[in-house]
Amino acid sequence: MELTGAEITIRCLQDEGVEYVFGYPGGAVLFIYDALFNQDKVKHILVRHEQAAVHAADGYARSTEKVGVALVTSGPGVTNAVTGIATAYMDSIPMVVISGQVPTGAIGEDAFQEVDTVGITRPCVKHNFLVKDVKDIASTIKKAFYLAKSGRPGPVLVDIPKDISIAKAEYDYPKNVSIRSYNPQVKADATAIKQAAELLLSAKRPVIYTGGGVILSDAAKPLTELVRGLGYPCVSTLMGLGGYPETDKLFLGMPGMHGTLEANLGMQNCDVLLAVGARFDDRVIGNVSHFNSVPRKIIHIDIDPASISKRVQVDVALVGDVKEVVKELQAALKSVKQKPDAAAQADWWKQIGEWRGRNSLAYKNSTEVIKPQYVVEKLYEITKGEAFVTSDVGQHQMWAAQYYKFDEPRRWINSGGLGTMGFGLPAAMGVKLAHPKADVACITGEGSIQMCIQELSTCKQFRLPIKVLSLNNRYLGMVRQWQEFFHGNRYAESYMDALPDFVKLAEAYGHVGIRVVNPADVEGAIKEAFARKNELVFMDFQTDPTENVFPMVPGGKGLSDIIMAEDL
Repeated sequence: MELTGAEITIRCLQDEGVEYVFGYPGGAVLFIYDALFNQDKVKHILVRHEQAAVHAADGYARSTEKVGVALVTSGPGVTNAVTGIATAYMDSIPMVVISGQVPTGAIGEDAFQEVDTVGITRPCVKHNFLVKDVKDIASTIKKAFYLAKSGRPGPVLVDIPKDISIAKAEYDYPKNVSIRSYNPQVKADATAIKQAAELLLSAKRPVIYTGGGVILSDAAKPLTELVRGLGYPCVSTLMGLGGYPETDKLFLGMPGMHGTLEANLGMQNCDVLLAVGARFDDRVIGNVSHFNSVPRKIIHIDIDPASISKRVQVDVALVGDVKEVVKELQAALKSVKQKPDAAAQADWWKQIGEWRGRNSLAYKNSTEVIKPQYVVEKLYEITKGEAFVTSDVGQHQMWAAQYYKFDEPRRWINSGGLGTMGFGLPAAMGVKLAHPKADVACITGEGSIQMCIQELSTCKQFRLPIKVLSLNNRYLGMVRQWQEFFHGNRYAESYMDALPDFVKLAEAYGHVGIRVVNPADVEGAIKEAFARKNELVFMDFQTDPTENVFPMVPGGKGLSDIIMAEDL
């Protein structure tokens, strides 16, 4: 039987086991939407903006081991989606985005709603395709899913012209796919594994530095066994939180610009550093020259060889899938007769204990004004650390990362690399659809939430009872903090002096709105929100507008140049 290109597209999604497609219809994809309408295996979630479609697919992917799928139309549809695509690309999130395109004969003629989708998205996708023959749709989509989830994951875009979606061909979905020029390395070099094991066991001041690759490769369990087996201190990047239990005594916290004192000074002063699925980002190690000023040996595990020695020169490179390489390293450690230097380890932990004793996350609570840290602490307490938490970007994101302790992977959903305002709410939609029985909280700010606040309509249509916690300080908080520290208190365009009544706005969308002004009411508001199991509750917490995120390493400075709240 011959099928249209549109029908083939949907059949491919069915055969891939796709549960949800997040999208928004338009002229170039109407035949694909018609094919969606005529089946019931793949469910479509109608968002209110294409950026939100990709963020929702992103949240779905991050909270599961599945590939997120988005469907958008040509022209402004796909350009609206680019921010979401770039967000996924920066954080290596597996995703397939299907976009409509003008008919092949009109490409290049400035047709209505035409853009060069392949050209525009090339810098922010793992790969993209323009389908020129209906016979190629099935094999192209198979390649797209394979590329998206294998190796270093990432978004893959498939651009389908309208006439290709109408044309017919026999349906034949490949069971397997092979791309000659693409063969990700899974297992690391055996000699390098042995070198890494010997180097780790010789360490006097070791630190294990973990990143998002631990989450993406589902390596949390073997990583935890490795860390506990060695008894070494562990730190985690923003993207890696939950890869190692944060409540464990070996965990020092998050390093970097807003990392803990013990994590930062541990990273800076270690003599052997094992980097696991992390990329030495500028927000993590700060100034490279300063970081390199302390001699240390570095072992780097990463699936992407391009990430090895990209920013920091490493001594032992272990290229391969993080989960597999960690298992190989565990086996190698057992075969090496050498044992860690117990006396040196005791001295190292004594030093770490002194740093830890300064309690760099301490803050002065108040009975008069709500402190944002207190809100996050209460959320953690009430949800028992078991919620899925999404965030937008800014001060609230850092407070969420600092004060909500994640003991499991895929519970912390945020935009790390691109830092995309507007990510939190649509990402929470994807998470809730993937985990309908779980508590899902979106921690946001009054600036970020307005970027995609129209998705409250999507939440109403699809009955998604997300709990939104807006830490409303009436400023673009992180912008204001930098202006206070580095721009002489000149708050240029950071004050949000025309904010809506978020309670009434939530109610206008058909949800529950709660305004919280008194610190004594914080706990009760959160408990009430989570007691409303079947309703979206928007909590507008009026927080202290002068509160800053500490600790802080100023941009361009090193990990030792850390500003503590007590220093000011």
